[in-house]
Amino acid sequence: MKKVLFIEDDTVVRENTAELLELADYNVITAANGKSGVAIAKQEKPDIIICDIMMPEMDGYGVLQALSQDPSTRQIPFIFLSAKTEHKDIRKGMDLGADDYLTKPFEEEELISAIESRLAKVSILKKIQETGDRQPETPQEKLATLNDLREMVKEYDQQNYKSGETIYEEGKMSNHFFFVDKGVVKSHRMDQYGKELITSIYKEGDFFGNTSFHKSTPYNEYATAMEDTRLFAITKDELKNILMNNSNITLELIDVMGDNIAGIKEQLLEMAYGSVRKKAARTILLFSQKIRRHPTQSIRISRSDLASVAGMASETLIRTLSDFKKEGLLEIEGRNIKILDVEALKRIS
Repeated sequence: MKKVLFIEDDTVVRENTAELLELADYNVITAANGKSGVAIAKQEKPDIIICDIMMPEMDGYGVLQALSQDPSTRQIPFIFLSAKTEHKDIRKGMDLGADDYLTKPFEEEELISAIESRLAKVSILKKIQETGDRQPETPQEKLATLNDLREMVKEYDQQNYKSGETIYEEGKMSNHFFFVDKGVVKSHRMDQYGKELITSIYKEGDFFGNTSFHKSTPYNEYATAMEDTRLFAITKDELKNILMNNSNITLELIDVMGDNIAGIKEQLLEMAYGSVRKKAARTILLFSQKIRRHPTQSIRISRSDLASVAGMASETLIRTLSDFKKEGLLEIEGRNIKILDVEALKRIS
């Protein structure tokens, strides 16, 4: 019988949920606050932990952080069960390393399913580690190209962001890699003068996130949706397991990352040495390419984002765009920019 630790300060919720889990044939132990929950987890070593967030003594985030720092408890599957339903709260929980996040009120089947899937995953990984055997019939073995990996990632955690919403912040712990299924994402950071610098742009089909597989490694930049975006998030451990069993995919992914780095270097050189007109022209063409629009279709992009990538002041960019418009190279309406003469923009020096 699997042992479940349920940490919840509300007596009614704690008792009702414990009864529900006992009827589902689990051995349930409970804690009334986060501090006692941590102590019980270290003593009892449960098979899985379900934890509320808003609690006295220590909140759920503190519980997860404390258990993650202890080698004897860091591998225990951890599920948040909380009334905090805002997107930022869910993301915070997952970024700290939670295996799942369920919101109250919840369906009985939803909770049981979450527990079963996490316990099953632990059981499979444990068996693989004990036997050292690889299972040739698993989906991982059938990955032939990076496109196969893209399709597999769609089976993981789907996340939706509105234009302008933050996906992750600099300094936050990075436990996931992301795949862009729809939309456009920018990675960016602030320089010493408080000016935003866009370091990369990710479009449909791209992977992004902290490239280190070490746990508790913080992000070194921000990521923000530039338009309504659908992502799929995969944990570092899950991606590492896939790549270990598919070396050809690993090499292909490294090649793609290498291309991204080369693009960033070229962009930095443009920012340092290119003329204002050349930088503005190349940036517009870059956005058109990255957002996968036909060169003569309109792109919707803020002037500040264009200026950040081009490495110039917004006022300078606006004057340059006005010049391009007068020369018949662009058509501008609000935030929409339509390229009228692609070749002429490419020739600007």
